[in-house]
Amino acid sequence: MDSKISEGVSAIECHGVGKTFKVVQRNKWHRVATITHAVKGIDLVLPRHQILGVLGPNGSGKSTLIRMMATLLIPDEGTIQVFGLDVLAHRMKVRRLINRVSVEASFFKKLTARENLAYAAGLYGVPNYQAQKDATRILERLGLAREKLVVPLENLSRGQQQKIAIARALLTSPTLMLLDEPTTGLDPTSRREVQDFVLQVRQEHDATILITTHDMPEAERLCDQIAIIDEGRFVAYASPEELVKKWGEGQGLEHAFFRLTGHNLDNQEQESS
Repeated sequence: MDSKISEGVSAIECHGVGKTFKVVQRNKWHRVATITHAVKGIDLVLPRHQILGVLGPNGSGKSTLIRMMATLLIPDEGTIQVFGLDVLAHRMKVRRLINRVSVEASFFKKLTARENLAYAAGLYGVPNYQAQKDATRILERLGLAREKLVVPLENLSRGQQQKIAIARALLTSPTLMLLDEPTTGLDPTSRREVQDFVLQVRQEHDATILITTHDMPEAERLCDQIAIIDEGRFVAYASPEELVKKWGEGQGLEHAFFRLTGHNLDNQEQESS
């Protein structure tokens, strides 16, 4: 962890954050502009060392929010700070403190897993030898055979690619991890292995983690706090136990989610796959 980061500084602070997308469609006679308010007035203070889950139906704004935190999108309103650094004014410094895993992981598909990981580690100044050693250890911990490291990414399954994306994020021992549906596409055993490793990273590397997921047992197992987002706004923010107690009516977190959003998560992951 960067020793220059003050212990009293929050990992993430969002104040009045909003993001709007304008989509212009053409028909035979004229153009029609559609405005979508993806994120609306989000306020958030995430203390260091916590795991925060962001749950929401498809199109609720959770991925847009993560992309703004990761400096990949510019907020139209409000401010975002990562360890006290504004994501606009200190974009490159922020990027050195975070690593992001998305369900749509991007790679050089013609290159092998080893080559992709070496390239990513090099961007953070990690020596190639150390990167290869750590990558092998991490991937074996995640249940991926060592020989898969020399297979081009285009020849690996989606689940195998997702494990490599997770390994890529963990190679640099990030201070803040942004995990956007990291276990989507994984079988139950692999999901459990990834969850175990996330908990291990938080403990061993003192990391702060923000995760979006459609898996309620995963959210309950991993998260200290859960923010439920719907139509671009947070509609609840509490511990899993508090959400179940207040909104679950004795039927668990998924029932609480349904009461707060009107959506059922049973088919959400299939729709996003």
